[in-house]
Amino acid sequence: MADQHLPKSHAAKRAPRQDGENTRSHLLDVAGRLFAVHGYLGTSSKEICLRAGVNIAAVNYHFGSRDGLYGAVLVEAHRQVVSQESLLAFVQSDLGPRDKLRGLISHFVAQAGQGEKSWGFRVVLREMMSPSPMASTLINEAIAPKAGIVAGLMAGYLDLPLTHPAVQRGMMMTIVPCITMLLGPESLRTTVLPALNPTSEGLVEDMTTFVLAGLDALAAAHAR
Repeated sequence: MADQHLPKSHAAKRAPRQDGENTRSHLLDVAGRLFAVHGYLGTSSKEICLRAGVNIAAVNYHFGSRDGLYGAVLVEAHRQVVSQESLLAFVQSDLGPRDKLRGLISHFVAQAGQGEKSWGFRVVLREMMSPSPMASTLINEAIAPKAGIVAGLMAGYLDLPLTHPAVQRGMMMTIVPCITMLLGPESLRTTVLPALNPTSEGLVEDMTTFVLAGLDALAAAHAR
């Protein structure tokens, strides 16, 4: 008979943890939406907890401080823009190096114009335009690991050591145009440069052609 009580006992032990995870996720989402609208300086812990319907102590309990919460928001925001899983999918696929780079560019182009569907886009844009004291968290915990993945792909394409300066330069010259499309205002694509609309025919092909030509020249210049 005692064994019959084990599932209930285990469930009881798991319930607080699950509730805590749900509260943390809810706080993160509410905070992300508020930071996206009002920014780092314009959003208080009190307002976040009020909107989330939780006790004011919840921020410190789950994140240590308001800055801790904002740091977690930055990491999640960057994940919404580009996830580490999606980058690994390209690198670990059976595609050749050229097709991997084309897939990477295509992925970034497809993400352009998705800002209104994700608070993460607006949070990252705000942080880049006006860095907060937590900017290092975004760089170290979100950007650096993903940059390492892309650098590995770039080193393989250029046939150069990962530490070679051309790898980082090639990566930046490949990714910066994509970032410009991601973070540039929608009006840039709809009125000034409509050919940069993500649905524009031939956009990915033209970008890929341009990038690969540059990388091929870079590889030739630094051939081992």
